[in-house]
Amino acid sequence: MIRHIVCFKLKDRSNEAKEKAKEILSSMEGNVPTIRNIWVGTDFLMSDRSYDVILLVDVESREALDEYQNDPYHCGVVKPYMHAVREGSVSVDCEL
Repeated sequence: MIRHIVCFKLKDRSNEAKEKAKEILSSMEGNVPTIRNIWVGTDFLMSDRSYDVILLVDVESREALDEYQNDPYHCGVVKPYMHAVREGSVSVDCEL
């Protein structure tokens, strides 16, 4: 099992912007078949070092991660939105 973790810092750090990003990211559930588990959370602390939104996605294998990365819904809906609203992001992919 592979866990894909992404933290996003948004240009607009308002609660509304964070909730919209959470909604878009969460919409992958049921639309991206390689996803086994998905969880999206938002930051409430708002410190200078805080990121605003976290995405955790579990897939079965490294091959499934490649499929996820190239999935039409992920590439056509989620990535364009997140690239437009993010100031920056960091990610980690690890084996569970």
